Amino acid sequence: MFYAPASGGVRTYLDAKHRRLDAMPGVRHSLLIPGATATQADGIYQVPALPLPFGKGYRFPVRLAPWCNTLRKLQPDLIEVGDPYFTAWAALEARRQLDVPVIGFYHSDLPLLVSNRMGNWFTPNVEAYVSKLYGNFDRVLAPSQVMADKLIRLGVKEVHVQPLGVDLNLFNPSRRDPQLRARLGLADTTRLLVFAGRGSREKNLPVLLDCMRALGSHYHLLLVGSSMPANVPDNVSVINQFCPPQEVAGLLASADLLVHAGDQETFGLVILEAMASATPVVAVRAGAFSEIVRDESGRLCTPNDAQAMAASVREVFEEGARKLGAQARQHVEQHYSWDSVVNGLLEHYHAVLGHQMPVRAHG
Repeated sequence: MFYAPASGGVRTYLDAKHRRLDAMPGVRHSLLIPGATATQADGIYQVPALPLPFGKGYRFPVRLAPWCNTLRKLQPDLIEVGDPYFTAWAALEARRQLDVPVIGFYHSDLPLLVSNRMGNWFTPNVEAYVSKLYGNFDRVLAPSQVMADKLIRLGVKEVHVQPLGVDLNLFNPSRRDPQLRARLGLADTTRLLVFAGRGSREKNLPVLLDCMRALGSHYHLLLVGSSMPANVPDNVSVINQFCPPQEVAGLLASADLLVHAGDQETFGLVILEAMASATPVVAVRAGAFSEIVRDESGRLCTPNDAQAMAASVREVFEEGARKLGAQARQHVEQHYSWDSVVNGLLEHYHAVLGHQMPVRAHG
């Protein structure tokens, strides 16, 4: 259900996995996503689902039958579930009919998501739901240790950490645009910071704005993405729209530093994308960030503390942003290429299938 025209990390993961698995000899990989009508192209099957009001292209499946029927026709050896809603129950029903293993990938922290939108009243019910649903899968994957720990605390067994990856060709220092500062009306000596993502409440953008007020005119922040704030300090520019990945890659490579004040991230793909672009990172010590950001590639600071974030930004420039950026790129190359992610997935698939899949990803 997370697959939509303007969706973020989950769609990136699904597309990267689909390209690599489908290209392997002896492997057929199908992707089932909600769509307006039942169509199929290049192994991507659209299953009819209603559009969410104000949902920016997202659709919500409300009937199990079309999903179960499509799965039955495809006769898969293994099903991986990417969201915790109707499609998950359709996959479990298909398992009963087809007798195949089902893996659940816990991409989003559902209890946190619901409490952010609707308050804590529902948290016990949502936690019970997550525990029941994910307790049914043969294996559960979580993108970070912090997410895995939450599932384990809810009593879910067979939980494994499987990080996401980054496209090292797309997010690359070679995409640096030397004209960006001029287009923003900035001096060459201005230190350019960037944040890319949706301007949702959990991103804590007011902290970034306060941080910029503390840093002053020698620093400039570029906010990139939909739902960005309208009232910003003089040293902040806004691109208030969803930007395609190629454009984001150019902006990340052209900045001196990525800043991220979100304290509820389940993984934080944009941090990896910045690091792959040889751009160091200042983020908060919360969520999954402490698993990704090392001292060699940036700094972590106290959450919800604009002064602490400003101090960390200054520290990065004192140490040498370019040096930290080069180290960040190296770290991502070693640990987060999509090929190594897909090889990790193949090992999980092999474990639940009980036999070796044909090949490993490489390229």
